[in-house]
Amino acid sequence: MDEIKKTDDEWRDELTPEQYRVCRCSDTEQAFTGQYWDCHDPGIYRCVCCGAALFDSTAKFDSGTGWPSFRHPVAPESIVARADTSNGMQRVEVVCKQCGAHLGHIFPDGPPPTGLRFCINSAALALDRD
Repeated sequence: MDEIKKTDDEWRDELTPEQYRVCRCSDTEQAFTGQYWDCHDPGIYRCVCCGAALFDSTAKFDSGTGWPSFRHPVAPESIVARADTSNGMQRVEVVCKQCGAHLGHIFPDGPPPTGLRFCINSAALALDRD
């Protein structure tokens, strides 16, 4: 996977204002407002910025949080996890390895087998339906 680099203006031209705010400015959409939080359609969730395959719908579960939640990514190398100490909190941020888009955060309160909850913004995703 080659890393994708674009200018800020290029990202602004390609994304909606909400997608830009979430993916390029590390913002978070409001709970229960994104198009995929309650979506049960089969398919692969891709990065809205670069199209990289990130999460399979079979790994999605209802966390009750209002954001799409997944047990694990489609492949460990599709994402990067890094420390996030913004807003006075200690969290683990998830970004797309291919383009660096902010996707959401990882929490240690998910179901088996991983025990992880990849809490992802709908605005960062595009569902490629089967």
